[in-house]
Amino acid sequence: MPSAALVVVSPAELAADDTRLIARFIERVWSEDGLAERTLEAYKRDLEGLARWLGTRGKGLATAGRDDLSAYHGSQPVAVRSMARRQSAFRRFYAQLARDDGAREDPTLLMQRPRMPRGLPKALAEREIESLIVAPDIGTPLGQRDRAMLELMYSSGLRVSELVDLPLAGLNTRQGVLRVTGKGGKDRLVPVGEEALAHVETYLREARPLLAKGHGQPAALFLSKRGGAMTRQMFWTLVKRYAVQVGIPSKRVSPHVLRHSFATHLLNHGADLRALQMLLGHSSLSTTQIYTLVAKEGLKRLHAQHHPRG
Repeated sequence: MPSAALVVVSPAELAADDTRLIARFIERVWSEDGLAERTLEAYKRDLEGLARWLGTRGKGLATAGRDDLSAYHGSQPVAVRSMARRQSAFRRFYAQLARDDGAREDPTLLMQRPRMPRGLPKALAEREIESLIVAPDIGTPLGQRDRAMLELMYSSGLRVSELVDLPLAGLNTRQGVLRVTGKGGKDRLVPVGEEALAHVETYLREARPLLAKGHGQPAALFLSKRGGAMTRQMFWTLVKRYAVQVGIPSKRVSPHVLRHSFATHLLNHGADLRALQMLLGHSSLSTTQIYTLVAKEGLKRLHAQHHPRG
């Protein structure tokens, strides 16, 4: 029979103190961080699972140490992403407890974080990009705008935020370059391909004046049908719509996939990695190097498909 100092909780039960601590934690991260409901539910499940396991060892969330958490992780194997989410819940929870009680030690401080698998960027095939880009009806002002935006994003490898935030003054049609403001407010010059430039000039000459009519002199390069600047959500929607129109599953396409395709296709055609880094606006070459893995995977598939002993 357990002593008064060691009250063992059955796996089905949850100690009242733990229930209270979890509820307070969930309420605070919701109000302070605005986490999504699904994330809050996952955090609650993770903490309840830990609390029940600790209860069988005569402990609670507030008295758990580093060894207890390590033992719990070892006894409850999960996928890497689930482990990362679980540890995120525990780190937030114990950091909050430590803030509330300055004398309390945070048992998660020195715990090693799981190494997340690095997913490869998804790129479309060149023929798919071609069919997507030519999908807009360039006989209409909105079609001319959409064609110009798709051409420009694929031609220059822009982030979607860079594309929709482009000012009219950021385009130099004579030299065929863009001045783009990227992450961290850093500017870079990006060349524009001849095909893209031709469609942008057509948009500027024929479509933009109609979209801007009655709205003064808007600063944005690309305008919505109401004369305001395009938004990320607007561009995301039109990319998905054109993908479905040409038979590409919408789940495979996003504005960022156009940027990934730009980088992958350049490497496939022999582009220099340093030059690609400058075009993409990456501060670190290691970020750009991920595209070499995509290119290698493409070569492997090509070899397996066409080599007689592939």
